[in-house]
Amino acid sequence: MVEKVPMTAGGYAALEVELKRRQSEDRPRIIEHIAEARSHGDLSENAEYHAAKEDQSHNEGRIAELEDKLARADIIDISKLSGDTVMFGATVTLVDEDTEKKAVWQIVGEPEADAKKGRISITSPLARALIGKKKGATVEVMAPGGAKAYEITKVEWR
Repeated sequence: MVEKVPMTAGGYAALEVELKRRQSEDRPRIIEHIAEARSHGDLSENAEYHAAKEDQSHNEGRIAELEDKLARADIIDISKLSGDTVMFGATVTLVDEDTEKKAVWQIVGEPEADAKKGRISITSPLARALIGKKKGATVEVMAPGGAKAYEITKVEWR
């Protein structure tokens, strides 16, 4: 059984854009760099050639990874979700019970997780602790600095 990769429509679109860019822009540019470096002669001591080949390897690996994720994508339409139970796609407002600091996180698929943008992966310890809980519940998460307790103050769908 092939394991599906849950993601939002926006996350899927972002992966498609990256894949197209890597195939249509990055790949030809790297091939050009390899050809240019090759024309400089001896390849055994040609750092430019080796760097270009390394770039090519990295790009092709990422292309394969993107194609795999897109093929296994399970796109979840958040606009059709509702309720007060935390699930994939929910935007959850939490209050740290020790510091009273408020944090807002959207639970998304691994490929689109970005802590700086307030999106955490469904596989993260915090998201796993939140799934299935309702507004008003308290969750405890093991953090690098020890256990942290949060109260869920809001569950939104946006």
